[in-house]
Amino acid sequence: MDETEFWELIDATREAADGDAEDQADMLVDRLMQLDPERVVDFARHFESRYNRSYTWDLWGAAVILLSGASDDAFDYFRCWLIGQGREVFEGGIHDPDHLAELLEDFDEEVDGDGEDLGYAADEAYEQLTGAETPDLGLPDQPAEPTGTPIDPEDEAALAERFPRLWARFRE
Repeated sequence: MDETEFWELIDATREAADGDAEDQADMLVDRLMQLDPERVVDFARHFESRYNRSYTWDLWGAAVILLSGASDDAFDYFRCWLIGQGREVFEGGIHDPDHLAELLEDFDEEVDGDGEDLGYAADEAYEQLTGAETPDLGLPDQPAEPTGTPIDPEDEAALAERFPRLWARFRE
């Protein structure tokens, strides 16, 4: 599976689920189960690679604004959700998290931002196909700390300064 096919699966399931991350995860499992197990592992590698790449302080700061706070777990689920939004939103958010203010049509912290189930879709599909756990993906582990310049999630003035567009759109 190449990167294009990975994003096509993400986009097709997001559109079919009408933005509901749980429905998208269920549809993704169904679609992955139509593939051979090695392609499911390839999908898992693509997902995990992007998940690890998104472990940045800037993106965590954006999640804090959008979610009105973000614990370690909430940030993990937010990164899965962000991948589920498709290539344009994901890459735009990675490149400049403040740009999410323009990339996201809307955001409801009660409904959006939690893509936990998306993070397990490939594992679930692989286990249903083979009866075994997903093999080691051969990727480096996520860094112990997010990359970039740390930010204090309690410092609203620093958040507003670092992410002015997100702050203006989602917190003011």
